[in-house]
Amino acid sequence: MKIGSLFSGIGGIDLGFIQAGFEVAWANEIDPDACKTYRYNFPNTKLIEGDIRNLDAKALEKVDVLTAGFPCQPFSVCGNQKGFKDSRGNLFFEIMRIADELQPPVIFLENVANLTEHDNGRTFNVIHNELASRDYFIRYLVADACDYGIPQHRTRTYIVAFKSKEACDKFKFPEKCKLEKRIFDIIDRTQKVDDKYYLAEGSEKYKKLNYTMRDNNQIYRFSDYGIQSSKDGICFTLKANMGTWKNRVPYIRDDFGIRNVTPIECLALQGFPEEFSFSEIPESSMYKQAGNSVSVPIVKKIIAELSK
Repeated sequence: MKIGSLFSGIGGIDLGFIQAGFEVAWANEIDPDACKTYRYNFPNTKLIEGDIRNLDAKALEKVDVLTAGFPCQPFSVCGNQKGFKDSRGNLFFEIMRIADELQPPVIFLENVANLTEHDNGRTFNVIHNELASRDYFIRYLVADACDYGIPQHRTRTYIVAFKSKEACDKFKFPEKCKLEKRIFDIIDRTQKVDDKYYLAEGSEKYKKLNYTMRDNNQIYRFSDYGIQSSKDGICFTLKANMGTWKNRVPYIRDDFGIRNVTPIECLALQGFPEEFSFSEIPESSMYKQAGNSVSVPIVKKIIAELSK
């Protein structure tokens, strides 16, 4: 079965589908650096670089599933929460425009947890009604990645919409599972990384973190409220602002000092496989892309259920 991917980013959703046995017919992404990373990891996939508003729906190959991890900032409690009044929020209707042309049997959407609560539920009602008016039957799940095997608190809304009521009735989201891994089952503290990631021991930032890091099995970061620590070896939500403000990149203590988590380690905490990597792009873009992406294993588990 084939998917068409909108707002593809670096391909986290696409990778989950591929791991579940799907093929990506085409993908669309506007961010140039994200496109470089996507092409680097999916060299044989047709990637259309550009604004979705300029996408010619009639020229797109029909697919079994239309996917979209559409912009979350308009609906996020960490964003401006302008919703559909934000130009990025209105991009949801571009998904509907393309769905009207392609008539996919299934639509898969991903966004922030607050999507269901935004504007007292009115935003989610609009999304539901837009899908229902096109004769789609809807299932949705608000899920934290750590309940599905990923040691990161990353709560997201997943929507699966079916043209077939029978398929919708049969579909079930995956059951929660026991968390078997913690942060340092994924990040190797015994392996020294590039010196640029380590803090100088005499620096003010080092002194503050060294005083705060009481538990070396946790991950830390600077926030608006001081230094934030993870709990129970489960990472807090990795955010796209890691690429905008360097001090928002998390810190750990390894066998060689106090350092930032690397971009590749951020990908690992999102459940990306070891072979997935970045192309030659600025490191700030790497952090942004990692924070903007999805937890791949939970997408794979949802799609495995969808395949049934």
